[in-house]
Amino acid sequence: MLLRKMLASLFTTLLSLGGLTILSSPFALLITAFQVWMFIDAIRQREYIWAALIILGWGLAALWYYLWVYRSSPSSTRGFELPGAFDKRRMKQLESQIHYLDNAHHYSQLGDLHFQKGKLEKAESCYRLAMERDPQDIDTRAHLGQCLLRLKRPAEARPLLEGVVAENPKHEYGYSLMALAETLTALGQKDAALTIWKRVTENHMYPRAKVQLAEFYLERSQVDLARTELHEVLADDAHAPAFQRKRDRVWVRRAKGLLKKVAA
Repeated sequence: MLLRKMLASLFTTLLSLGGLTILSSPFALLITAFQVWMFIDAIRQREYIWAALIILGWGLAALWYYLWVYRSSPSSTRGFELPGAFDKRRMKQLESQIHYLDNAHHYSQLGDLHFQKGKLEKAESCYRLAMERDPQDIDTRAHLGQCLLRLKRPAEARPLLEGVVAENPKHEYGYSLMALAETLTALGQKDAALTIWKRVTENHMYPRAKVQLAEFYLERSQVDLARTELHEVLADDAHAPAFQRKRDRVWVRRAKGLLKKVAA
């Protein structure tokens, strides 16, 4: 209902700007379509302030939203972020520190920033430079494993992640354990992956874990178990803070799509 009302407001605004002229120009029509696309995404992500700005600012506000919000997480790593936040200023600081100090920890942190930007080849290079200087660092090994997994090289990722989990099963609040489950899935070892997903969801409410566990249940025709996991994802999202909804939106959308299939 809210989406319909705000869409009506958007089209009213467009018409007040000269709707017939807008719709008669191919270029203006393209901008209008882009604005509607960004507006709908803002509503879905509960970015209501952005939605209002998109209504009021024809074209330009939609472009700002696309650059600063929609593209904030690159497609190659969207939904698979490492713990922590991306900071452009920190990248410059690290590059300077590496130049003068050549420290393993700085290389690893720079790799994390490249990972968050979706520049996985650069991230891998930084992680390997860090491991040359400190091959025992658990964070570097874990993040290199996750990077290799996203580069579609799970066989290389597996020994790194297995070593990390053996050393610390709770490493990074279960993120390394989730990466290991995804690695085993990519290698076709689904029974082992299922065991790990159950282990993760016993201790955490991550949508990333619960959705993938639900997918395993659906593969085994365990519809009720899958439905329970998916409903919990949506219930948690309704009360989650804005930063968490933004981080998990890929998995929430996936949960909604799976529930539709189950209902059908």
